[in-house]
Amino acid sequence: MGQEYSSSSTNSSGRQIRKEYKLKQIDSEAIRFHIRGILEALGDDPDREGLKETPDRVARMYEEVFEGMKYSNDEIAAMFDKTFAEDVDDEGTSRYGDMVVVKDIDIFSYCEHHIALMYDMKVTVAYVPKGRVIGLSKIARIADMVGKRLQLQERIGSDIADIICKVTGSEDVAVFIEGCHSCMTARGIKKTNTKTYTQTLRGRFSNESNGFMQWWR
Repeated sequence: MGQEYSSSSTNSSGRQIRKEYKLKQIDSEAIRFHIRGILEALGDDPDREGLKETPDRVARMYEEVFEGMKYSNDEIAAMFDKTFAEDVDDEGTSRYGDMVVVKDIDIFSYCEHHIALMYDMKVTVAYVPKGRVIGLSKIARIADMVGKRLQLQERIGSDIADIICKVTGSEDVAVFIEGCHSCMTARGIKKTNTKTYTQTLRGRFSNESNGFMQWWR
């Protein structure tokens, strides 16, 4: 059964909003049961000393590393919706400049194809404020929570961009990600030095000739 909770925040226009959500729960008991079955299927004894507590350990680990699966993008946006009005001069022009960039946010995730670790991931988020700016730590928290799902690297970028758009009210958002995938480095083709680079470009960032891409290069 989902657990009810509420969230209060200030939206991109500065108005206080309150939303009610039903928190999705991770079924830890089912995870313990199935991990025990996997150990048996591998030909091992789940009751031996080294494995007796493994199903419980894995269940607790999954509750932590897959926390983001309990929330939708809208719920994550409400959770980290902390913005501040931009400073403007007498003519209404922003004093902050045209762009905010947060680079090298460390995250990890798990590939949905093999449930294999995606590691050494670094996320760069850029956006052009539209009246309000988001607290910088909230950008990192959004990236972290989005990674805590069964994911594709491409979708991580898209999810982060969607949430930043919702929180800031800006359509001008870019997300750049580099990462290593153990489904390529530790199994299969085993190319240990391989990195994957993805970019999600929204609004003004979709025009690569505008100079914004220097932050990625």
